[in-house]
This record gives sequence, C-alpha cells and structure tokens, in this order.
Amino acid sequence: MMSILVFLGSITSLTHLNLSQSAFTEEIPPQIGNLSNLVYLDLSSNFLIGTIPSQMGNLSNLRYLDLSSISLLVENVDWLSSLSKLEYLDLGDGDLSKSLHLLHTLQALPSLMQLHLSWCTLPPHYSQPPLLNFSSLLTLDMSRVSGISYVPNWIFGLEKLVSLTLNNNDIHSPFPDGIQNLTLLQNLDLSYNSFSSSIPHSLYGLQCLKLLNLANNDLQGTIVDALGNLTSLIELDLSYNELDGKIPTSLGNACNLRDLRFSHLKLNQQVNEITEILAPCISHVLTTLVASSSQLSGNLTNQFGVFENIVALDFSNNTICGKLPRSFGKLSSLEFLDLSKNQFSRNPFEYLGSFSKLLYLDISDNHFQGVVNEDGLTNLTSLKEFYANGVNLSLRVSSNWLPSFQLTNLYMSFWQLGPSFPSWLQSQKKLEYIDLSNTCISDSIPTWFWKAFSKASYLNLTHNHIHGELVTTIRNPISIDIVDLSTNHLRDFQSNHFTGNLPLSMGYLVDLQSLSIRNNSFSGIFPTMLKENNQLIFLDLGENNFSGAIPAWIGERLLKIKFLRLRSNKFSGHISNKICGLIVLQDLDLAQNNLFGNIPNCFNHLNAMSQKNKSRQSFIYPFVHRTQPYAISVSMLIKGRSIEYKSILGLVTNVDLSHNNLSGEIPREITDLDGLSFLNLSNNQLSGQIPSSIGNMRSLESIDISRNQLSGEIPLTISNLNFLTKLDLSHNHLKGKIPPGTQIQSFEASNFVGNNLCGPPLPVNCSKVPVVEHIGTEDDGHGVNWFFVGMALGFVVGFWIVVAPLFISRSWRYVYFRFFDDMWYKLQSYCDGWFLM
Repeated sequence: MMSILVFLGSITSLTHLNLSQSAFTEEIPPQIGNLSNLVYLDLSSNFLIGTIPSQMGNLSNLRYLDLSSISLLVENVDWLSSLSKLEYLDLGDGDLSKSLHLLHTLQALPSLMQLHLSWCTLPPHYSQPPLLNFSSLLTLDMSRVSGISYVPNWIFGLEKLVSLTLNNNDIHSPFPDGIQNLTLLQNLDLSYNSFSSSIPHSLYGLQCLKLLNLANNDLQGTIVDALGNLTSLIELDLSYNELDGKIPTSLGNACNLRDLRFSHLKLNQQVNEITEILAPCISHVLTTLVASSSQLSGNLTNQFGVFENIVALDFSNNTICGKLPRSFGKLSSLEFLDLSKNQFSRNPFEYLGSFSKLLYLDISDNHFQGVVNEDGLTNLTSLKEFYANGVNLSLRVSSNWLPSFQLTNLYMSFWQLGPSFPSWLQSQKKLEYIDLSNTCISDSIPTWFWKAFSKASYLNLTHNHIHGELVTTIRNPISIDIVDLSTNHLRDFQSNHFTGNLPLSMGYLVDLQSLSIRNNSFSGIFPTMLKENNQLIFLDLGENNFSGAIPAWIGERLLKIKFLRLRSNKFSGHISNKICGLIVLQDLDLAQNNLFGNIPNCFNHLNAMSQKNKSRQSFIYPFVHRTQPYAISVSMLIKGRSIEYKSILGLVTNVDLSHNNLSGEIPREITDLDGLSFLNLSNNQLSGQIPSSIGNMRSLESIDISRNQLSGEIPLTISNLNFLTKLDLSHNHLKGKIPPGTQIQSFEASNFVGNNLCGPPLPVNCSKVPVVEHIGTEDDGHGVNWFFVGMALGFVVGFWIVVAPLFISRSWRYVYFRFFDDMWYKLQSYCDGWFLM
C-alpha cells in the first residue's frame, strides 16, 4: 500500500481513490496528504497497522471518507477538524476508546450529513457530552456499538435527522420519549435491544416514518389504533416482542406498505381478518408478509388472491387450517413460501405447481394428503429448497421423469416415495441436504447414488427398508458432514467372511462429522476406514454385528469425538487405555458386547465429564443449516428405558459399560468424573470394593453397578450424591448397614437385594443380622486350616497328572484338544437345533 500511495501521491489531480478490500497490511503513509484534490477516499476492509497520519487533514476537499474495518486504534482525531467539506464519514469497527474528543470534533464539521460508527468501541462518557450541535447531520448509524445501555440524550437534539440506526446494542432502558423530537425521521431501527416498556404514543406522531423496525425487543402491551397514523410506512417490523391483541384495522391506511413482519406475537387473530385489513389499500403493493408464530387461526379465503405481487409469504407455526383456496394460485410472483407447522389439508400442489418464480418452499408438518404427479411439479422451474417433512403425500412419477428444477435442499420425510429408490434423484446435481427418512423405500442404494451426491453435507435415509450392498465408487475425498443410515437392513452378501462390512470408500467422507448406522445388520471388524475421518463428533455403530477388538487408534485419531456409541455388537478384547485420549468425550457407550479385562484407570483424563470442563452449550451442532444449527439427538438407555436427548444433549454425560465380562476393581480414577450424569457398570464380573471416593461424583443422576462380584461395605460418602434418581447395587456380595440419608432410603428395596445388607429401605434389622463363621479351627488365625491345605494339594496333583503329559507328548496334545473341539462342535449343533425348534 505504501508503494502505491507514494506513487499516487505524485498525481495531485486525483479526485477518486477506492482501495477497499485490497488485503493491505501496511501503514497508511504520510504521502497520502499530497492528494489534496481527493473528493472520494475508501480504504475500508483492509488490515492496516499503525495509526492514521495527521497528514490526512490535508485532504481538505474530501466529501466521502470510509475508514471502516481497517483494524486501527484511532487515538487522535484532530485531523478531522480540517475536513470542512466532509459529508460522509464511516469509522465502523474502529477502536475509538482513546478518542476522548471524538464527538466534539465531529460536530465542528459543518457539512457532515452521514456518520457511521457501527461496531465501534467508543470513549467513556460518550453518551452524555455537553450539548452538541450537529447542524447538518441527516444519518446516524450507531448499531452494534460496544457498551451502549441507553439511548444517548444528545441524539434527541439532532432535529434534522432522517435516519437513526441503533440496532443490536445492549439497551435495557424504557422506550425513549425523546424520540418525538425527531419529527423528520424516515428510518428508525431500534431492533435487537431490550426496551422494557410499551410503545409510547409519541412514536405514532412521526408521520414521516417509512421504515420502522422494533423487532426482537421486550416491548409489551397492545398494538394500538394509532399505528394507522404512520401512513408513510413502507416497512414495518414488530416481530419477537411481547405485544398482544390484534393488528388494528387502521393499519389499512398505510397504503404504501410493502414489507410487513409481525412474527412471534400474541395476536390470537383469524387469518382472514388480516386479509380484510390489508386487501383494500395495501394488496397491490405488498411484497413481504411474515406472520410466523403469531397465534393466527382460521382458514385462508379466496380473497387472499388479491396479493398478486407478494414475493415472500411466511405463515409458519400457526393453527391455520383447511385447504388452500383456489385464488392462491394467482400468487405468481412468489419466491419464498413457508406454510409449515399448521393444519392445512388436501393436496397443495393443485395450486402450488404454477409458481415458476418460487425459490423456497416449506409445507412441512401439515395435514396435506393426496398424490402428487409430474404435472403438479412441472412449472416449479426455479425451485432450489424444498421442505416437506411430515406430510401424508405420495409422489407418483414415471421412472424416466426428469424434474424441471435443480434442488440444493430436499426434505421429504414421511412421503410415500418407494418401494423403488427414486431414480429422478440422479438428475439433481446440486443437492447438499437430503432427508428421505420414513419414505417406504424397499430397495438397494444404487451405485450412482454416492457419486451423484459426493458434495452433500447431510444425508438421512433412516427408517426405510433399504437393503443390499452399501458400496461406493468414489475415489476422491467428498464432503458429507452428516450420514444417518440407522434403522435399515443394509447387508453385503458378496463376502462370506466379512458379511456386511462397511465399504472402504466411506473413508473418503473427509468432512464427516456425524455417522449413525445404528440398528442395521453390518458386521466385520471396526471400520478401519474411519481412521481418516478425524472431524467426527458423533459415531453410532450400535445394534449391529461388528466384532473383533475396539481399536486403540480411536483415542489417537478421532480426537473430536463427543459421542462414541458401540453398544449391542460383538466387540471383544480389552478396553485400551488409548481411549482416554478422547478428552472431549461426553458419551461412552460400550454396553452389551463381549469385552473383558479391567476398566482403564485413566478415565479421569476424560475432561468433558468433569464439572469444570462441562459443556455450556445445551445443543450439539455439527453444522448450521437454513440459518439454524442442525442439532444432534441421541437416544440413551437410562434407568432401564430409552430417553432421547436433544435440547440438553450438550449437558448430558454418560458412561455405560454394562453387560460385558469386565473384571477387576472399579478404578478409583473414575470417581474423579464429577461432571458425569449417568454411570452403568452392571452385569459384569467386577470385584473388590466400591471406591470410597464415589461421593465426589456429585453430578450423578443414575448409577447401576448391580450383578457384579463387589464386596465390602457401601461407602458412607454415597450419601453425598444428592441428585441421584436411580441407585442399583443389587446382586453383589456387599455387607453391612446401608448408609443413612434421605436420598438413599427413598429407593426401593429391590435395588439392594442379593447382598448381605441391612437397614432401610430393606426390612432387615441390622441388630439381627447373623454373623457368618469362618471355616476352620476354633483358634482361627493361629491354627492350620486343613481344608485349604487339602484343596491346594489336590490342585497340584491334578494339575501335573492332566497337564504335564501335554508338555511332554505332541500326540497327547493333539488327542486332548481334538476331544474338546468335538465336544464344542456337538454342543453348538445341539443349541442351534434347540433354537430352531
């Protein structure tokens, strides 16, 4: 930049210079002051360093100056006072905290008409300087300014102001009455604040207003008839407030209204009343009508057809019912239509099929029903996004149908699309998000599918009857983020040894963040191709037939995993210590496998399960879609029943190692997980005592260590677990008194049976519990226990009689193991025959 401006500095006749978005990373050279004839200068959106040189004040002919988004600390603004002809100034995104005399300097500019300070950090006490006199200021933009908590009083003295933007600040004061002084205002944007009051009547005296945006505040009270006084309105947004009542009939006087938004209000109004208010004067100019979640009800009447110029219509999340009126087909200008989450009925494509300009269509979650054929979709040539989940519609098209549209988003869950896999999908070359769950597909995934959608980010084929090979021919990395093939019947019949193994080509899904193939018939070893999927957050291979060891590389390669669910498979072997490398893991579910050995003693490294590192985010979002994040939901088997977590998933932590063959003691380190919600170690072979430090796990809601070989007494610290709603210690070898505490005694006695315990909630009185005598002589502890001596001697003799020949003779070894192989084969044949009966 310096070299360019040094060169340009010699061209003193230069009047216009635009270097915005040029990625400059140098200082502004003082030679810029040589361009004394400059009228227009734009240096915005660069990465400049240093300070603004005082020579900038030499540009006395400047009328337009844009220094926004240049990442400079602006300490001295005295040079601005020399720019007497300046009409437009943008210092947006600047750090002006050291510019203590900023406003005094700016008010001295006699020609200044537009001042933009959005995203700025202003100096202290900026809001209450002595009386200011911006004699010529017409536009003031102070949106997203750091530290604003109320509207500065000096603004109400800007009597010539035409446009005032104060949106996205932290204003918590009541709505300012001083706004009535700005009688020439045409644009007023106070959205995304927290005004804690009703709308003052004085606002309705600003009859020059063309744009009024009060959305996303805490405004209360009713919408009064005086709203109709604002007859010059072109845009009105009252969305996301606590306003109730009804849209007043006087709004029909605003004959220039083009954009009307009143979402998330408490209108409790019939939708046809809205139509009657707007139809006489506004219908011919209205282009945008957004009224989602506003408690609208009733039916759309034929009168709605008068809004022929409407471009965007959103009636989502209301209780509007009935069929679409015939006149709906006249809305030929529609580009955006959202009727989702209502009670509309019949077949909507009787009238929707004529919208050739439609880009976005959402009819999800309604009572629509009927058959949609090719004719109902032919004219939708511009359609890009189609959302129609949760409707009772069937698509009946020919096998060679080629749609006239090219979609990026396709959501058709619960449509009747099957039984064949929709071949028309092959024509959709731009699809990024695909949901064909619950669509009655009883077919295999065609070979062209993976190549056709190699750039998709989301794929959901759950709850179908898809079968056959899951194979792809992709040889280059592809970018699916989310794959959900759960609840199908996918198999691979081409290999007898690795029946149902995942194809190696799934390793090319390099951006994969969520993979669920739960409840299928996949088999083989843990998919080695997942080594390359180091972006995985969620992995669910549960309820399949995978076998072999759980590989140690999971803890070295899949370091972003938060949910690892491998339950109900045939995995065997030890749980590797490497799994403790998954420091962001929140859910570890290895239940119902054939795992053996000890529980790793490094579980205290699972930081996300500790209280100090517990996630503050309730949802888990792999990616953002439709301007909203896509949230993962997980079904966990908790307290003996399946519970689906979504809205609080990020706050749930779970370790389930139940129904395996794990042995050894419960490691003390697991009790360091003081943020763990659910712990299930039941149905294993764990021995030793319950760690005395179990009381440290103060976040536990459920603990199940039943049906093990645990011994000793129940630690007294277990009474510290105040959030417990389930505790099952049954069927172990525990002894002694159940620790006191209201929480413990509230559980049923069945949670403690199968032990040698006493005290509430068991009916066994501790004073009457018999003492179990040791086997041995009366002076136990000093005499010889001949029972154990005899048992040891018998073991030694038997060992050498049976085992020693196996070391000496190869033929003996052969006969010995051949005998046991034959016995095992006969036992299996007998069991298989019994199950088939």
